[in-house]
Amino acid sequence: MTTPHATLVIGATGTTGRRVAAGLIAEGHRVRAAGRTATPMEGAEAVRFDWNEPATWDEALDGVDRTYLIPPIGSAHPAAAMLPFLGKARAAGVHRAVLLSSSAIPAGGPAVGRVHEELPGLFEEWAVLRPSWFMQNFAGFTPHARSIREDGAILTASGDGRVGFVDAEDIAAVAVRALADDQAPNTDLILTGPQSLSYDDVAAIITEVTGRSVVHQRLTFEQLRDRWAAEIPLEFATLLAGMDRAIADGAEDRTSDTVERLTGRPPGTLRAFVEREVR
Repeated sequence: MTTPHATLVIGATGTTGRRVAAGLIAEGHRVRAAGRTATPMEGAEAVRFDWNEPATWDEALDGVDRTYLIPPIGSAHPAAAMLPFLGKARAAGVHRAVLLSSSAIPAGGPAVGRVHEELPGLFEEWAVLRPSWFMQNFAGFTPHARSIREDGAILTASGDGRVGFVDAEDIAAVAVRALADDQAPNTDLILTGPQSLSYDDVAAIITEVTGRSVVHQRLTFEQLRDRWAAEIPLEFATLLAGMDRAIADGAEDRTSDTVERLTGRPPGTLRAFVEREVR
Protein backbone atom coordinates (compact mmCIF):
# COMPACT_ATOMS: atom_id res chain seq x y z
CA MET A 1 0.00 0.00 0.00
CA THR A 2 1.38 3.42 -0.96
CA THR A 3 1.89 5.93 1.86
CA PRO A 4 -0.27 9.01 1.19
CA HIS A 5 1.58 12.19 0.41
CA ALA A 6 1.83 14.81 3.13
CA THR A 7 0.94 18.48 3.29
CA LEU A 8 3.85 20.63 4.46
CA VAL A 9 2.63 23.38 6.79
CA ILE A 10 5.32 26.02 7.18
CA GLY A 11 5.03 28.09 10.34
CA ALA A 12 3.06 25.29 12.00
CA THR A 13 3.29 26.86 15.47
CA GLY A 14 2.18 30.30 14.28
CA THR A 15 -1.14 32.10 14.32
CA THR A 16 -2.59 30.54 11.17
CA GLY A 17 -0.16 27.64 10.69
CA ARG A 18 -1.13 25.78 13.85
CA ARG A 19 -4.81 26.17 13.00
CA VAL A 20 -4.24 24.95 9.44
CA ALA A 21 -2.30 21.93 10.68
CA ALA A 22 -4.99 21.10 13.24
CA GLY A 23 -7.76 21.44 10.64
CA LEU A 24 -6.01 19.12 8.19
CA ILE A 25 -5.27 16.56 10.92
CA ALA A 26 -8.92 16.63 12.03
CA GLU A 27 -9.93 15.69 8.48
CA GLY A 28 -7.48 12.78 8.41
CA HIS A 29 -4.77 14.30 6.24
CA ARG A 30 -1.10 13.56 6.74
CA VAL A 31 0.69 16.72 7.91
CA ARG A 32 4.35 17.66 8.14
CA ALA A 33 4.55 20.48 10.70
CA ALA A 34 7.54 22.72 9.94
CA GLY A 35 9.09 25.43 12.09
CA ARG A 36 12.42 26.81 13.19
CA THR A 37 12.33 24.18 15.91
CA ALA A 38 10.82 20.75 15.29
CA THR A 39 8.00 21.27 17.80
CA PRO A 40 6.00 18.07 18.44
CA MET A 41 2.36 18.28 17.35
CA GLU A 42 -0.15 15.52 17.97
CA GLY A 43 -1.06 13.80 14.72
CA ALA A 44 1.70 15.48 12.68
CA GLU A 45 5.31 14.82 11.69
CA ALA A 46 7.44 17.61 13.15
CA VAL A 47 10.40 18.84 11.11
CA ARG A 48 12.83 21.73 11.48
CA PHE A 49 12.59 24.33 8.73
CA ASP A 50 14.19 27.74 8.32
CA TRP A 51 13.80 29.93 5.24
CA ASN A 52 17.37 31.13 5.74
CA GLU A 53 18.87 27.63 6.02
CA PRO A 54 18.49 25.77 2.70
CA ALA A 55 19.98 22.68 4.35
CA THR A 56 16.64 22.25 6.17
CA TRP A 57 14.54 22.28 2.99
CA ASP A 58 15.07 18.75 1.62
CA GLU A 59 13.82 16.91 4.69
CA ALA A 60 10.77 19.18 4.89
CA LEU A 61 9.87 18.43 1.26
CA ASP A 62 10.43 14.66 1.32
CA GLY A 63 7.15 12.96 0.42
CA VAL A 64 5.18 16.21 0.22
CA ASP A 65 2.77 17.06 -2.62
CA ARG A 66 1.25 20.31 -1.31
CA THR A 67 2.29 23.09 1.02
CA TYR A 68 1.01 26.01 3.08
CA LEU A 69 3.46 28.91 2.87
CA ILE A 70 4.06 31.49 5.60
CA PRO A 71 6.63 34.07 4.43
CA PRO A 72 9.74 34.77 6.54
CA ILE A 73 8.65 36.90 9.49
CA GLY A 74 9.82 40.51 9.34
CA SER A 75 11.43 40.30 5.90
CA ALA A 76 10.83 43.14 3.45
CA HIS A 77 12.18 40.94 0.62
CA PRO A 78 10.81 37.41 1.22
CA ALA A 79 11.14 36.38 -2.44
CA ALA A 80 14.92 36.08 -2.03
CA ALA A 81 14.45 32.95 0.08
CA MET A 82 11.01 31.82 -1.02
CA LEU A 83 11.49 31.58 -4.80
CA PRO A 84 14.52 29.25 -4.62
CA PHE A 85 12.62 27.07 -2.15
CA LEU A 86 9.54 26.97 -4.38
CA GLY A 87 11.65 25.92 -7.35
CA LYS A 88 13.04 23.07 -5.26
CA ALA A 89 9.51 22.20 -4.07
CA ARG A 90 8.21 21.91 -7.62
CA ALA A 91 11.16 19.69 -8.59
CA ALA A 92 10.46 17.51 -5.54
CA GLY A 93 6.86 16.84 -6.64
CA VAL A 94 4.84 19.53 -4.90
CA HIS A 95 1.93 20.41 -7.18
CA ARG A 96 -0.25 22.62 -4.95
CA ALA A 97 0.86 25.69 -2.98
CA VAL A 98 -1.25 27.97 -0.81
CA LEU A 99 0.45 31.24 0.10
CA LEU A 100 -0.48 33.54 2.98
CA SER A 101 -0.20 37.13 1.77
CA SER A 102 -2.19 40.25 2.67
CA SER A 103 -5.17 42.14 1.32
CA ALA A 104 -2.88 45.18 1.19
CA ILE A 105 -0.37 43.54 -1.20
CA PRO A 106 -1.41 42.67 -4.78
CA ALA A 107 0.44 40.37 -7.14
CA GLY A 108 3.69 42.05 -8.12
CA GLY A 109 3.50 44.40 -5.15
CA PRO A 110 6.09 44.83 -2.39
CA ALA A 111 7.28 42.10 -0.03
CA VAL A 112 5.38 38.85 -0.69
CA GLY A 113 3.69 40.37 -3.75
CA ARG A 114 6.54 39.14 -5.95
CA VAL A 115 6.04 35.56 -4.71
CA HIS A 116 2.32 35.90 -5.42
CA GLU A 117 3.15 36.98 -8.98
CA GLU A 118 5.35 33.93 -9.60
CA LEU A 119 3.18 31.27 -7.93
CA PRO A 120 0.83 30.47 -10.87
CA GLY A 121 3.81 29.81 -13.12
CA LEU A 122 5.41 27.47 -10.61
CA PHE A 123 2.47 25.27 -9.63
CA GLU A 124 -0.46 23.78 -11.52
CA GLU A 125 -2.66 24.17 -8.43
CA TRP A 126 -2.42 27.23 -6.20
CA ALA A 127 -4.12 29.88 -4.10
CA VAL A 128 -3.04 33.13 -2.50
CA LEU A 129 -4.86 34.04 0.70
CA ARG A 130 -5.10 37.80 1.12
CA PRO A 131 -6.65 38.39 4.53
CA SER A 132 -7.40 41.79 5.93
CA TRP A 133 -5.96 42.67 9.34
CA PHE A 134 -6.13 39.85 11.89
CA MET A 135 -8.45 40.13 14.89
CA GLN A 136 -5.64 38.34 16.75
CA ASN A 137 -3.68 41.62 16.58
CA PHE A 138 -5.69 42.67 19.65
CA ALA A 139 -4.86 39.62 21.81
CA GLY A 140 -1.86 37.87 23.32
CA PHE A 141 1.50 39.64 23.20
CA THR A 142 1.09 41.70 20.03
CA PRO A 143 1.90 45.44 20.07
CA HIS A 144 -1.80 46.39 20.06
CA ALA A 145 -2.57 43.94 22.87
CA ARG A 146 0.30 45.30 24.96
CA SER A 147 -0.77 48.92 24.50
CA ILE A 148 -4.38 48.00 25.31
CA ARG A 149 -3.30 46.38 28.58
CA GLU A 150 -0.62 48.90 29.56
CA ASP A 151 -2.01 52.20 28.25
CA GLY A 152 -5.67 51.56 27.49
CA ALA A 153 -5.01 52.64 23.90
CA ILE A 154 -4.74 51.36 20.35
CA LEU A 155 -2.08 53.36 18.50
CA THR A 156 -2.42 53.69 14.71
CA ALA A 157 -1.88 56.06 11.82
CA SER A 158 -5.17 54.92 10.28
CA GLY A 159 -7.32 57.92 11.22
CA ASP A 160 -10.99 57.22 10.45
CA GLY A 161 -10.14 54.44 8.00
CA ARG A 162 -12.08 51.20 8.24
CA VAL A 163 -10.86 47.59 8.11
CA GLY A 164 -12.66 44.27 7.54
CA PHE A 165 -10.86 42.58 10.45
CA VAL A 166 -10.81 38.78 10.07
CA ASP A 167 -10.40 35.97 12.59
CA ALA A 168 -7.39 33.66 12.08
CA GLU A 169 -9.78 30.75 12.64
CA ASP A 170 -11.56 31.75 9.43
CA ILE A 171 -8.31 32.27 7.52
CA ALA A 172 -7.20 28.77 8.51
CA ALA A 173 -10.56 27.25 7.57
CA VAL A 174 -10.23 28.71 4.07
CA ALA A 175 -6.62 27.48 3.86
CA VAL A 176 -7.71 23.93 4.73
CA ARG A 177 -10.25 24.00 1.91
CA ALA A 178 -7.69 25.45 -0.51
CA LEU A 179 -5.23 22.68 0.39
CA ALA A 180 -7.56 19.70 0.76
CA ASP A 181 -10.42 20.11 -1.72
CA ASP A 182 -10.23 18.23 -5.03
CA GLN A 183 -10.12 21.50 -6.97
CA ALA A 184 -7.68 24.24 -5.98
CA PRO A 185 -8.97 27.84 -6.14
CA ASN A 186 -6.26 28.86 -8.65
CA THR A 187 -6.80 32.50 -7.77
CA ASP A 188 -6.17 35.00 -5.00
CA LEU A 189 -8.78 35.27 -2.25
CA ILE A 190 -9.59 38.42 -0.27
CA LEU A 191 -10.57 37.36 3.25
CA THR A 192 -12.45 39.65 5.65
CA GLY A 193 -14.78 39.48 8.58
CA PRO A 194 -18.46 40.42 8.24
CA GLN A 195 -18.01 44.11 9.10
CA SER A 196 -15.76 47.00 8.15
CA LEU A 197 -14.76 48.78 11.36
CA SER A 198 -12.69 51.82 12.31
CA TYR A 199 -10.19 51.60 15.15
CA ASP A 200 -12.57 53.82 17.11
CA ASP A 201 -15.19 51.07 16.65
CA VAL A 202 -12.68 48.44 17.78
CA ALA A 203 -11.81 50.41 20.91
CA ALA A 204 -15.52 50.81 21.72
CA ILE A 205 -16.20 47.07 21.30
CA ILE A 206 -13.25 46.11 23.52
CA THR A 207 -14.41 48.62 26.13
CA GLU A 208 -17.97 47.26 26.10
CA VAL A 209 -16.97 43.60 26.25
CA THR A 210 -14.10 43.78 28.75
CA GLY A 211 -15.20 46.73 30.90
CA ARG A 212 -11.70 48.18 30.42
CA SER A 213 -11.59 51.71 29.01
CA VAL A 214 -9.79 51.63 25.65
CA VAL A 215 -9.36 54.51 23.20
CA HIS A 216 -7.92 54.87 19.71
CA GLN A 217 -4.86 57.13 19.81
CA ARG A 218 -4.07 58.64 16.41
CA LEU A 219 -0.42 58.90 15.36
CA THR A 220 1.19 60.41 12.29
CA PHE A 221 2.86 58.15 9.74
CA GLU A 222 6.27 59.23 11.07
CA GLN A 223 5.33 58.59 14.70
CA LEU A 224 4.08 55.09 13.90
CA ARG A 225 7.09 54.29 11.71
CA ASP A 226 9.47 55.29 14.48
CA ARG A 227 7.50 53.33 17.05
CA TRP A 228 7.74 50.18 14.91
CA ALA A 229 11.40 50.83 14.12
CA ALA A 230 12.25 50.43 17.80
CA GLU A 231 11.37 46.72 17.43
CA ILE A 232 11.90 45.80 13.77
CA PRO A 233 14.11 46.91 10.85
CA LEU A 234 13.38 50.42 9.57
CA GLU A 235 12.49 49.27 6.04
CA PHE A 236 9.85 46.87 7.35
CA ALA A 237 8.62 49.46 9.87
CA THR A 238 8.16 51.92 7.02
CA LEU A 239 6.20 49.32 5.03
CA LEU A 240 3.86 48.66 7.97
CA ALA A 241 3.31 52.33 8.70
CA GLY A 242 2.55 52.85 5.03
CA MET A 243 -0.17 50.21 5.28
CA ASP A 244 -1.78 52.22 8.07
CA ARG A 245 -1.67 55.31 5.89
CA ALA A 246 -3.39 53.33 3.11
CA ILE A 247 -6.13 52.35 5.58
CA ALA A 248 -6.67 56.03 6.34
CA ASP A 249 -7.15 56.54 2.59
CA GLY A 250 -9.83 53.80 2.44
CA ALA A 251 -7.82 50.89 1.01
CA GLU A 252 -9.21 48.30 3.48
CA ASP A 253 -12.82 49.52 3.69
CA ARG A 254 -14.42 46.38 2.24
CA THR A 255 -15.89 43.00 3.06
CA SER A 256 -15.98 39.80 1.02
CA ASP A 257 -18.05 36.61 0.96
CA THR A 258 -15.00 34.36 0.55
CA VAL A 259 -15.04 32.75 4.01
CA GLU A 260 -18.69 31.72 3.77
CA ARG A 261 -18.39 30.70 0.11
CA LEU A 262 -15.45 28.35 0.74
CA THR A 263 -16.27 27.05 4.22
CA GLY A 264 -20.09 27.10 4.24
CA ARG A 265 -20.29 29.25 7.36
CA PRO A 266 -20.19 33.01 7.95
CA PRO A 267 -17.02 34.63 9.30
CA GLY A 268 -16.83 35.44 12.99
CA THR A 269 -17.47 38.94 14.31
CA LEU A 270 -14.98 41.07 16.19
CA ARG A 271 -17.29 41.09 19.22
CA ALA A 272 -17.31 37.29 19.34
CA PHE A 273 -13.52 37.28 19.03
CA VAL A 274 -13.08 39.79 21.88
CA GLU A 275 -15.42 37.76 24.09
CA ARG A 276 -13.33 34.65 23.35
CA GLU A 277 -9.75 35.93 23.43
CA VAL A 278 -9.22 39.47 24.73
CA ARG A 279 -8.47 39.68 28.45
